[in-house]
Amino acid sequence: MNSPSEASAAGQAVYSKRILSIYDLWVLGISNSLIWKCRTKSILSWMNQSLTANHLDVGVGTGYYLDHCSFPDANIRLGLLDLNPNSLAAAASRAGRYAPEIFQADILQPLPDQPQRFDSVSLNYLIHCLPGDLTSKSILFDHLNPWLNTGATISGSTILAEGVPRSLPARKLMNFYNQKKIFSNTADSRDELQSQLQSRYTDVEMKVTGCVALFRARYAPSTTK
Repeated sequence: MNSPSEASAAGQAVYSKRILSIYDLWVLGISNSLIWKCRTKSILSWMNQSLTANHLDVGVGTGYYLDHCSFPDANIRLGLLDLNPNSLAAAASRAGRYAPEIFQADILQPLPDQPQRFDSVSLNYLIHCLPGDLTSKSILFDHLNPWLNTGATISGSTILAEGVPRSLPARKLMNFYNQKKIFSNTADSRDELQSQLQSRYTDVEMKVTGCVALFRARYAPSTTK
């Protein structure tokens, strides 16, 4: 495991076993539908469109999406990458039928060599929890790319603060989370996310639902900048 920065450690520290026990109800059940205005089933559907049988999930949460997604093949290789050991344990248990490979690491620092690369990767609700602005925290993609095969699909979701419709409850909750350093997304915008993806990948797609950006791109190092 690489040593996490102080800022990275702060962002993931909230995910204790107790918090994870209510995460699905509060975040995936209530917050997504009523506050962020992007239902969990929409995020799951987006993820399903990009899955391969050789998949890496980064920022694993409780493992909800891995438990409910539809892999295209019965023979699955699944990797789990997260800094938080509680999240890794919860997701590994929930996706235990796939015998997942576990990687505890800080995505904002260079990752160890990975001899067996992946064909798809998902990053759901990770980016808005990382410290810094989109320009600085998008280095996660540079760290992730050496783990990907050419042509791999990157997909995910993140909560934005700029250039998206935000209700009063959404603004208040987002401000609270940023004050507590659970979120770090006060300047995160659709345009900047699109720019960061387009500077690294091809076939970039983005869909904004409520406060949430759903994104997808393809790793083609011979044709990207």
